[in-house]
Amino acid sequence: MEYRKLGASGLEVSALAYGAWQLGDKTYWGDSSWEDDEASVQAAFDAGINLFDTAAGYGEGASEEALGKALGKRRDDVLISSKVLPQFCRPDLLRQSCEASLKRLGTDHIDLYHIHWPFYDVPVADAWAVLQEFVDEGKVREVALSNYGPQNIAEWFAVGTSVSNQLIYNLLTRCIELEIIPACEEKGMGIMVYMPLMQGILAGRWDSIDDIPESRRRTRHFSCERSMVRHGEPGCEAELWAAYREIGRICDGAGLPMADVALAWTLANPVISSVIIGGRRPEQVLRNVKALDLRLDDSLIAELNAATEAVKQTLGTNSDMFWGNAGGRTH
Repeated sequence: MEYRKLGASGLEVSALAYGAWQLGDKTYWGDSSWEDDEASVQAAFDAGINLFDTAAGYGEGASEEALGKALGKRRDDVLISSKVLPQFCRPDLLRQSCEASLKRLGTDHIDLYHIHWPFYDVPVADAWAVLQEFVDEGKVREVALSNYGPQNIAEWFAVGTSVSNQLIYNLLTRCIELEIIPACEEKGMGIMVYMPLMQGILAGRWDSIDDIPESRRRTRHFSCERSMVRHGEPGCEAELWAAYREIGRICDGAGLPMADVALAWTLANPVISSVIIGGRRPEQVLRNVKALDLRLDDSLIAELNAATEAVKQTLGTNSDMFWGNAGGRTH
């Protein structure tokens, strides 16, 4: 396993982190067994992964509970990352949410405590004061952000600090390259990224857009005419599918699985601190870990960048893939 520094925190995190959303949110991901949950966490631990990511909002806390149970006595050997939803960032609710997360996780501290999405109904200074109390009390080791854009970052750093920003990033979702990565670098933040396989789309499983499950067609890539979509935009399905087919052609030419290439491409970006992978079964975790052994040469990376440039430009700077520019959560 490769380890990288997380911003200015002094923490060294595994280049791959384990995302525990899939452990507890059965409504979204379907049923799983406790045996598979425990085995998947063990496989990640055995592979050298030391960063385990969850959130209070995943399965209404079920993910935190499942992760805490699966880690068990290994808790002190890893770093736990969790998040508080923006509607709970009022000082009294923030404290309640943190205490509830600690209880579900079965721990006395959270190593990385993220604001899940920017909030706009509470002064940043009020939330920051409570977060500092958590740090002073030993309940939180480091404060972090998630899904924060350049304006959000500037407003946060006017009163507080953050060691990292957790963001969506993959071959088909490169919005953060335009403005957010430079803003993070300016503030010395590390960058954790999620959805590196775009919820399985970059595993190369489907032959048409209509074959992709509805629950994975909610992003701004897809037309607002489709079910479960709430962003209100036309999407960029033609550009998406052209890029998908070109990525497939490049991978076939190189004799490499698309999922491995997609993960290796994300890991190759030197500004990325850690890439969050899922895995509901141990074999899925181990398959994703194999991407660490794949080193893409510069020419292949350039081909992949060219193949996905049209999608990048069409989506623009808005990194919120679930809400459109009008009323978007990230600025």
